[in-house]
Amino acid sequence: MTEVRIHGRGGQGVVTASDLIAYAAFTDGHHAQAFPSFGSERTGAPVVSYCRITDTEIRTREPVLTPDLVVVQDPTLLPIMDVFSGLAADGYALVNSAKTPTELGIDDVIEAHKPGHIITLPATELAKTYLGRPLPNAVMLGGAAALTGLVRLESVEKAIRQKFAGVIGERNVEAASAAFDYVNDMIAASNEKESARA
Repeated sequence: MTEVRIHGRGGQGVVTASDLIAYAAFTDGHHAQAFPSFGSERTGAPVVSYCRITDTEIRTREPVLTPDLVVVQDPTLLPIMDVFSGLAADGYALVNSAKTPTELGIDDVIEAHKPGHIITLPATELAKTYLGRPLPNAVMLGGAAALTGLVRLESVEKAIRQKFAGVIGERNVEAASAAFDYVNDMIAASNEKESARA
């Protein structure tokens, strides 16, 4: 079973993001489950949502404590909570930020995990470019698909089109695709660095 935890703030589409991952996983032929965990339900308040993906029936409804993938849609959460809590040693994390890991203060997290498994993605900037609004959820999903291979980009695009019709859906698809390419480029650069060190 692959477990995903998504952190963000109210109004950023955190719950929608987990629903879209689950839908993409269904499209790929897996069983999937998505559900949120709310604190104070207001715009800007921290929100967490969860997704589980497996090839057998899912019976548990517990919060995800040991995620294989952590998605951080809002980097302002980094100083106030341990978003990486329980992240598997070979797990992945995708953080929405145009800053470097050093600027974000997450070098220790990167060092504790496999090279190329913890990366940043300027999702808000990509969202503004493609959507005209700072909504990073679809962008982060495209990035997560590239980072982990958990779901196919085509399945993410289908999930987005199912949720958002017309022009809005197509713009979100373009944003997700751009993020997918961006992350693939980041992974390639990371692999080159590792090869140079070897």
